Amino acid sequence: MAEQKIAVLFPGQGSQFLGMGKEFLETDADARSLMGMAEKISGFPLTQLCQDGPMEELTRTVHLQPAMTVMNLICWQALAKAGVKPAFFAGHSLGEYGALCAAGIVSSEDTLALVTERGRLMERESEANPGGMQAVVKLQIDKVRAIVESAQEKGRLTVANHNSGEQIVISGEVSALEAAAELVKNEGGKAIPLKVSGAWHSQLIAAAIPDFEQAMAKITFHAPHTPVLFNVTAAMESEPNAIRGIMAKQIASTVRWYEIVQKMMAEDVRVFVEVGPKNVLTGLLKKIIPAEYEHRCFQFDTPEGLAKMLAEL
Repeated sequence: MAEQKIAVLFPGQGSQFLGMGKEFLETDADARSLMGMAEKISGFPLTQLCQDGPMEELTRTVHLQPAMTVMNLICWQALAKAGVKPAFFAGHSLGEYGALCAAGIVSSEDTLALVTERGRLMERESEANPGGMQAVVKLQIDKVRAIVESAQEKGRLTVANHNSGEQIVISGEVSALEAAAELVKNEGGKAIPLKVSGAWHSQLIAAAIPDFEQAMAKITFHAPHTPVLFNVTAAMESEPNAIRGIMAKQIASTVRWYEIVQKMMAEDVRVFVEVGPKNVLTGLLKKIIPAEYEHRCFQFDTPEGLAKMLAEL
């Protein structure tokens, strides 16, 4: 049987939990050295935050971005050491930085420096321009776009994530979110407020982009050795400067996750591996991939989970 194409996917904010990465840190010296590097670059006690919290400190975006990213990289490092060679990488929002690093676009040091700065700028903008996010379920993207458009009379609002056929996240000012929730209900959908500290992927935090572009200008970007499907375009890109531009925009652009997974299916990917804490992306795959499309989904965030998956692969 021909070798099946594998896609490696990295989760973003919202997948964190206290105790994440514990088993890797206890048993794997390479995991500890990545963590040490992340603590040095970010200047935060990430081990302590990831293991003991408190949760509200871990979930502050300034801490969470380097914390989640180093966890994703620890898991990826273990998978790469096991000799798994993916055909594609992708990451959900913040998780895209794991994909950049894994594909050789940016070094692990630079990846951690970038997400630390990204977290700082996004936290700064969310404090200056408070807002929120809601998950809209049971409605398709066109309907949600129309709702967002009419709710924009009440304030700034945008589609932040197109996660699956009928799970779309909207982001913006509270007044506009409230108006949208009402419209969603009228259309037979449901709007669920998310526990987030800012209106991510919306115009409210777009002022972070110029400063982030300056931070990225100092960092070397390379052409990927393995294709990455990007959040902003739902397409591949290999030119380093174009990638830099895409990643600057990503802060305030829609995460086109649904289209990314569709693209992977069109490329005949049959094995999907979620690399990092929890299984949020695996849950989305179940919603996106039709039953008749033959595929397997895996997720691991412990050495035991990795060993189990490798045995099945």
